[in-house]
Amino acid sequence: MNTVKINSIEVGGKQPLVLIAGPCVIEGYDRSLKIGRAIKAIADRLGVPYIFKASFDKANRSSFTSFRGPGLEEGLTILKKIKAELGVPVVSDIHCINQITPAVEVLDILQIPAFLSRQTDLVYTAAQTGKPVNVKKGQFMAPNDMKNVINKIREAGNENILLTERGASFGYNNLVVDMRGLAIMRSLGYPIVFDATHSVQLPGGAGTASTGQREFVEYLTRAAVAVGIDALFMEVHDNPEEALCDGPNMLYVDKLEDLLKDVLAIDNVVRKHK
Repeated sequence: MNTVKINSIEVGGKQPLVLIAGPCVIEGYDRSLKIGRAIKAIADRLGVPYIFKASFDKANRSSFTSFRGPGLEEGLTILKKIKAELGVPVVSDIHCINQITPAVEVLDILQIPAFLSRQTDLVYTAAQTGKPVNVKKGQFMAPNDMKNVINKIREAGNENILLTERGASFGYNNLVVDMRGLAIMRSLGYPIVFDATHSVQLPGGAGTASTGQREFVEYLTRAAVAVGIDALFMEVHDNPEEALCDGPNMLYVDKLEDLLKDVLAIDNVVRKHK
């Protein structure tokens, strides 16, 4: 398996499980930094490599009036400050080609949202930067279809590829995670990330917004780690009930440490078995 180097962190192969976590969207510098500090403190106590995530723009919302974040310029400024303050890599979504040039000046990973995972120009141009590219598998795609996405990135001469599972569409306003998909995608030769919180999202379930089933995050997380993954992606908030985006599927930060302890114990067993 290829390993992907993100600053001092390596993802994949026999490297330790990596945590990618933060609020769904940037809710100002102070609150985003507060959440990031809390997560980093937990990760440091448990010895887990940590990457901060938050979106500067949530362009794929259910409603035109949904909160999208501060936008590209202000959002990248905030992420740059958080990156320096916490001393960790940062990742955020890009939605169009013209965001790539300014984004590479700040982001350590360029993330392709699930709805855009088949957009060839976006994926290819992101790959041309040489930065690690994390592609979220579209809810409409079979796991094995991700080999075509890999080939697009490799055509640009980039082997720094992460693939993320975040559930598949199943009926109305529902997602289901097929754990076989994690093994199938991992067999393609690149590190696999499990998005534990978007996998319990109910897209558009509230009519003009998505809702979610936070109570199932821990179960899917433990199951995914038992299958075998390289990184865990989670959206975490100090008070999800106040969150401006995706609150119903975000994890309370004070629940994170106990869950990570379970996860690390399971991961240790899986790695010994392999």
